[in-house]
Amino acid sequence: MYGDQATKLILESKRAQSLDKIPLYQHDQVRSIVREIRDLQREADVLAENNLSQLDDSAIPYASDKVKQCQLFVTHLCMRRDKRCLLAYQRQRANQIDGLVWSNVEVDRESMENLSQHEQEYLSRYNELVSEFKGAMSEVDLGGSLEPPSDVFIDVRVLKDAGEIQTEYGVFNLTKDSQFFVRQADVERLIQQGYLMRL
Repeated sequence: MYGDQATKLILESKRAQSLDKIPLYQHDQVRSIVREIRDLQREADVLAENNLSQLDDSAIPYASDKVKQCQLFVTHLCMRRDKRCLLAYQRQRANQIDGLVWSNVEVDRESMENLSQHEQEYLSRYNELVSEFKGAMSEVDLGGSLEPPSDVFIDVRVLKDAGEIQTEYGVFNLTKDSQFFVRQADVERLIQQGYLMRL
């Protein structure tokens, strides 16, 4: 049935929004949807040619003409729906890639394998672009949260040894299982990297 593969792809995309990592790119489903769109296009071309040839013939009943027009209309709707589902899937994955770049998360090998070749190229180019943009404004943390912090100072526990960290309020020696009351802006990056845990 037309649209079944596109529906499965959208359900997969919706499920992937709640995951921490980007799931494997669905090459087979995408190919089958593209194939379905091509088949629908060929069918629409044939129906359009038949409708044009029947317009010249005055002996064709009016009801038959309406049926052909309806078939052509439904074929175009199916084709448009498949295309929209493909675009929604690609856009959702691009948004996830954008989020990884802006949050300064290191993309591991497993995550890279889940991306298609075009997505890997997009990731590297977008990363270069964001790095260039952030470099021009190095004094502003553009990767930080847009929400204002509820507390300026927070309690953190050190999960991994990180050595000495210089902040505006002094030097901290981050040894495993030690706790500190520090300014959130100073340690936000270390929390993202997994060195610290907010209490």
